[in-house]
Amino acid sequence: MVEMAETANILNNATERSLILLDEIGRGTSTCDGIAIAKAVAEALLTAFKRGPRTLFATHFFELTDLEKSFETVRNAHVSALEANGSILFLHKITRGACAKSYGIHVARLAGIPPAVVSRAEEILSTLERKDRKKPREQKSVPEEPLLLFD
Repeated sequence: MVEMAETANILNNATERSLILLDEIGRGTSTCDGIAIAKAVAEALLTAFKRGPRTLFATHFFELTDLEKSFETVRNAHVSALEANGSILFLHKITRGACAKSYGIHVARLAGIPPAVVSRAEEILSTLERKDRKKPREQKSVPEEPLLLFD
């Protein structure tokens, strides 16, 4: 509720001169609700004014990267990373475009989640990805961690 109230405050008080930094809008609810809320918030900020506000919208919802196709002021970007031998190294470099994959389990490991829990998460993720590949669909949604930049 706190995040929703803060988002409401931003939406209700933003001007075309605002600088808005949003992170993980739509988290804490179901995936579909979260995607819907995040996309609606992004679209509201993109359409509320003739120009502005400048916005950095960090999200884990890959589905939002499609906004770049619909709005000429949206630019996708991600934090570059190197993955080798089961480890991850974040390069502290922002790169244009959506990233190729999610690194959530690597981040869990770096954060100190117990190894047995990380290992079980890897097993569960593998099962979920196999099930997802079996589902017929026009476009596969891969969980990513893109940033949306609005000019």
